[in-house]
Amino acid sequence: MLIALGIIAVLAVILVLIYNRLVALRQTTNQAWGDIDVQLKQRQDLVPNLVETVKGYASHEQETLEKVVQARNQAVSAGSVKEQAQAENMLSGALRQLFALSEAYPDLKANQNFLKLQTELADLENKIAAARRFFNNAVNEYNTAIEQFPAVVLANPMGFKPREFFEVADRAAVEHAPAVKF
Repeated sequence: MLIALGIIAVLAVILVLIYNRLVALRQTTNQAWGDIDVQLKQRQDLVPNLVETVKGYASHEQETLEKVVQARNQAVSAGSVKEQAQAENMLSGALRQLFALSEAYPDLKANQNFLKLQTELADLENKIAAARRFFNNAVNEYNTAIEQFPAVVLANPMGFKPREFFEVADRAAVEHAPAVKF
């Protein structure tokens, strides 16, 4: 009888340890997503200032400006990680078009406000890339933990579902921050 109680107690301790580890990994993943979300919101808040600055110099480039605003609005309203990644990819592409447009306007390229915003954006892009790497690492650890035995026996019934990675469509474009030229 004592042996059976001892085995049950050991199993209970193991189950508690497994559960606590899964909860800790899930929380790390949530925190990592929160870090990305903060950086993305800062980037999204920067976009209207960029658009207004460019508008003063290139107001007849309305289509490019509208694409940037539309991409920003989609990024703000995105729900899931996958939707957020798609929206942010669109925003990155629209911002690249905006900066390419600046090449045609020397006065805009020399504008101190534009240069400051461009520098801030480059800094944010680097922070987003670092936060994305941390998040994807946390998701990898979490997903691995819920698929390993014996945790796999507990994970699904207790609501631990796999998380999506924050994927980037155009890796080459995101790996390098926007160029800031003086």
